[in-house]
Amino acid sequence: MHSTRPDTVAAEEPLEIRLAGTPLAVTMRTPGDDFDLVHGFLATEGVIRTSADIAGLRYCNSVDDTGRNTYNVVDVDLAPGVEAPDTALDRNFYTSSSCGVCGKASIDAIRTRTAFDVAADGTRLTLATLLALPDRLRAAQQVFDRTGGLHAAGLFTTEGELVALREDVGRHNAVDKVVGNAIREGRVPLAGHVLMVSGRSSFELTQKAAMAGVPVLAAVSAPSSLAVELAEEVGITLIGFLRGDGCNVYTRPERLLLP
Repeated sequence: MHSTRPDTVAAEEPLEIRLAGTPLAVTMRTPGDDFDLVHGFLATEGVIRTSADIAGLRYCNSVDDTGRNTYNVVDVDLAPGVEAPDTALDRNFYTSSSCGVCGKASIDAIRTRTAFDVAADGTRLTLATLLALPDRLRAAQQVFDRTGGLHAAGLFTTEGELVALREDVGRHNAVDKVVGNAIREGRVPLAGHVLMVSGRSSFELTQKAAMAGVPVLAAVSAPSSLAVELAEEVGITLIGFLRGDGCNVYTRPERLLLP
């Protein structure tokens, strides 16, 4: 037996980020919170540290075949004194929705060093608070409820309060949107916060957490070996397989207060 009915699918469109008219990168993303995405992308790439490093940003007049503005190009003006990256060396101008580092042109360009001392962050949280985060993240995923096809990133306080949540077809985009929101509100470095992601914790997500000064990164799935190595190096508490009944703590377990 079969039936025919309409279904809602997650939107995916390209977003081109330009610096003073010069293309920097194209990322495949779910439209929405684009300015958060741009701020977060530039921050996690080490181009900016605060919102004051951006003098202005705007949608360009990128039109489709019907003459409609697609809102798929954002041009950024960096503030005086903020150095633009060398795009000829760093990027091939494309990142897919599944990988945020696949546009890098060299191995050296993959690693970006954080300006924040994450290891010195004295954040502590209880096990009960940590175990409650997956349900709180899932309850806030409104678009996922309609499509079943989006990743989520949520920023929480150590008391378990949801500060910001963003959804996107790309897990790295969801994190960039959360970080970008924090940049725009002047909350970076994100000391005393937990970043929770709905999928796995990869190297790129761990690096983005480090660039934002996040002391605790939690995921519902597994970390990669490079994610564990980077978390250990920069001082992030990395948690995987976080469910309501338990989790694995891979690095810096002293931040977790056990019963």
